[in-house]
Amino acid sequence: MDKDEILNLFQRVAAGEILPEQAHKMMIRYPSENLGFACLDHHRSLRDNFPEVVFCQGKTVEQITAIMAGLERENLNLLATRADAGIYNAVADIIPDAKYNEPGRVIYLQRKKTFKPEKRALVISAGTADMPVAEETVTCLQTMGAEVEKAYDIGVAGLHRVIDVLPSLEKAGVVVVVAGMEGALASVIAGLTSNPVIAVPTSVGYGASFNGLAALLSMLNSCAGGIGVVNIDNGYGAAALAFSILATKYG
Repeated sequence: MDKDEILNLFQRVAAGEILPEQAHKMMIRYPSENLGFACLDHHRSLRDNFPEVVFCQGKTVEQITAIMAGLERENLNLLATRADAGIYNAVADIIPDAKYNEPGRVIYLQRKKTFKPEKRALVISAGTADMPVAEETVTCLQTMGAEVEKAYDIGVAGLHRVIDVLPSLEKAGVVVVVAGMEGALASVIAGLTSNPVIAVPTSVGYGASFNGLAALLSMLNSCAGGIGVVNIDNGYGAAALAFSILATKYG
């Protein structure tokens, strides 16, 4: 929906031709911008807590830059995941103020905070090798508008390190636990807090970890209650769920 169409819609509301609620529904349902190879949903933020997010893996640089340029025209917050440095450089050529989290492989640009949750998210990683997925989660959450606290490398191989994060656990509105190997940390954390816990299995581990499958199954079979599990290495999915919980519980 371009500016002229939006202005016309507002004029119809002012003239009493349609109700504000009807105009809102019309804007939400307005078709996406079709680029031929992608349909950009510019009104996703009207339905969700965040705008369109670009998954770069499997796309060409030309496709990614065209998509990002389309989102840029709408002056939205920008998020692109699984982006390498080459993709970032290409995006930065057309959007100079775009930023890049290299460990998390996320291109981001926060222009405005449409909603700031009352509580913060706590993102915990079991090991240093899990940090890339944790950083994807953190950057996505921050761009969405959440305040985030990080606690890295506190896995069950040194369980005493969990004690240091107990005060943060009590204050957090939602906790994201990122862990590979056997994924046991999510159960431990969930047993220490009444707040919702989102478990993110990573593909970190030796052969029998099966590229994260062992951690995924452990998290799904956790005996601790209150755990939601996202897919392997899905830091963005964890961020989206965490922000939705914050928005619902404390919005």
